[in-house]
Amino acid sequence: MNKLTVQSLQWTGSTLKVLDQRQLPDTCRYDEYSDAAGVADAIATMRVRGAPAIGIAAGYGVVLSAYQHCSGVSEGWRQRVTADIEILAKSRPTAVNLFTALDQMSAVLAQSDAAPAALLACAEKIHADDIAANYKMGELGADLLANAKGLLTHCNTGALATGGYGTALGVIRSVYSRQPVHIYADETRPWLQGARLTVWELAQDGIPATLIADSAAAWLMKSGAVDWVIVGADRIAANGDTANKIGTYSLAVLAKQHGVKFMVVAPTTTIDWAIENGGEITIEQRHQNELLPACYLTEGSLVSAWNPVFDVTPAALISAIVTERGVILNPSEQGVGSLK
Repeated sequence: MNKLTVQSLQWTGSTLKVLDQRQLPDTCRYDEYSDAAGVADAIATMRVRGAPAIGIAAGYGVVLSAYQHCSGVSEGWRQRVTADIEILAKSRPTAVNLFTALDQMSAVLAQSDAAPAALLACAEKIHADDIAANYKMGELGADLLANAKGLLTHCNTGALATGGYGTALGVIRSVYSRQPVHIYADETRPWLQGARLTVWELAQDGIPATLIADSAAAWLMKSGAVDWVIVGADRIAANGDTANKIGTYSLAVLAKQHGVKFMVVAPTTTIDWAIENGGEITIEQRHQNELLPACYLTEGSLVSAWNPVFDVTPAALISAIVTERGVILNPSEQGVGSLK
């Protein structure tokens, strides 16, 4: 396994340290949390981001709640932890990993012999399972890229967005360890996860990358420099439709136009088996203040902003979905049911 220099989450035994990704790449600062409300705020304010990392952080948030509310003479602590789980569930609406992790923690909490130690074991397993899945996906995805010379990725899907190694960026790490390949990352507006996080993370591990403006992707594809677009996912519907960072759909359309293949990499915890297609996925709308220049943030301003932070890519535009349980080629033909 490759040794990573980047960790977005650090469990200390009594607190959760979260690398504040809003400060990168200029400042590498960890915020430390001792209760679930703090972890929920870290998720909502995007100190921690990326679907798998959000789920892992929420799991540890439940543990912190149990530590806070459970003592030898305390009664009703489960109810207080359940209330904190509800707070964590409201922190972000789109990433299904959040709810998958909280469901697992809730199942442990419901057991008659539930104790903070059991909740910690569950949270640590969620974390460890994600890392193992990342390495597996990295190898499976790299197997599809034997002849690739150029890869384009969107947003950040590496160790910063997961328990470690990464989903789409994990595939890129794995293929780079096998063969020479040119890695391109677009800026990913408006939060610039590609510019601030992805190229920084790759540089930490000694992997060169080329940054492009989002609007340069079509011209880059037309030049023939890119063989595959590789992205992560925040929620995958049963038919293979995929929600991911805003701009992913645009890249899929461009890839189709230019004969570039399109890969989605995500653990099976990102699949929402309860929804049939992408039309049922809730798309988070964040505040317009994140997008507007300060001069327009005045009462009576004639300028507003529309700020969805995810979009949905139809399965018909996806060449392959890579999970730790296997690869689905051309998912529009079969969906993802075989991964159950």
